[in-house]
Amino acid sequence: MKSFLGVRHLARDDLEDLVDRAAWYASTRLEAPGPLDGLTVGALFFEPSTRTRLSFEVAARRLGAHTLTFFPEQSSLTKGETLQDTALTVLSLGVEILVVRHSTEGAPDSIHRWTGRPVINAGDGANEHPTQALGDLLTLQRHFGTIAGLSVAIVGDISHSRVAGSLMHALPTLGAEVTLVGPSELLPTATETALATSDDLDRVVGAVDVVYLLRVQNERGANIDSDYNARFQMGLDRAARMRASAVVMHPGPMNRGVEISDEVADGPRSLVLDQVSNGVPARMAVLAAIGEGL
Repeated sequence: MKSFLGVRHLARDDLEDLVDRAAWYASTRLEAPGPLDGLTVGALFFEPSTRTRLSFEVAARRLGAHTLTFFPEQSSLTKGETLQDTALTVLSLGVEILVVRHSTEGAPDSIHRWTGRPVINAGDGANEHPTQALGDLLTLQRHFGTIAGLSVAIVGDISHSRVAGSLMHALPTLGAEVTLVGPSELLPTATETALATSDDLDRVVGAVDVVYLLRVQNERGANIDSDYNARFQMGLDRAARMRASAVVMHPGPMNRGVEISDEVADGPRSLVLDQVSNGVPARMAVLAAIGEGL
């Protein structure tokens, strides 16, 4: 693997291979030296991050790599340096793999093109968040035993979600049935997706195995009506109408009291912390696959 810029181009076999590799790392304690021993992974996060940045650092170190974390607010970007010059500068310090998060769609692709070096997309605008999707697939496989045949409702701000951008391809590719739920102004149109859509969570909640909640991304221009919480929040009443075996997921950060209540976020149906934990072996799988190609 040369880079990992998205999952939309991946075939089923490729996705299954990555999920299986991630499952192996989730159940195996590596002995030193790791497969990335002596390499340096550079984290270029031009947007705030808790889970993704920290899990990449943990993943890289478990594989034996050194990590270098870039903080844009303390960098020469504040003096007018370009993104291209910043990326080339970091590589000149001996970094072999770049992990990039940026508010502009396509920024990781551009850095890969400018540098010719391996780049992992840690989220680009509202486009994709492929390693989050991979961690979510691992979470579902470990919980249910399989992804094929599951019914999943992705609920909330679909239009601005890079997580949804990846899951809308990855889940159907592995045999899950997906319904997109939210207010019509935050859903893709029929020309943008072939997936089923609904603006009525109450009609969907009792018929799915997974309710995957997304926050409203105000920073990307999303606007919601005053009745959003009443229509789309996952609270105890709606959770009580779910299938007995159904679960709730959220990629974080959660806006408690908006798309999810405290009781559901911290309740027995929640796989939120499993998603965080599984993000580490998922990112180990991607890092190791790229390391093999160096």
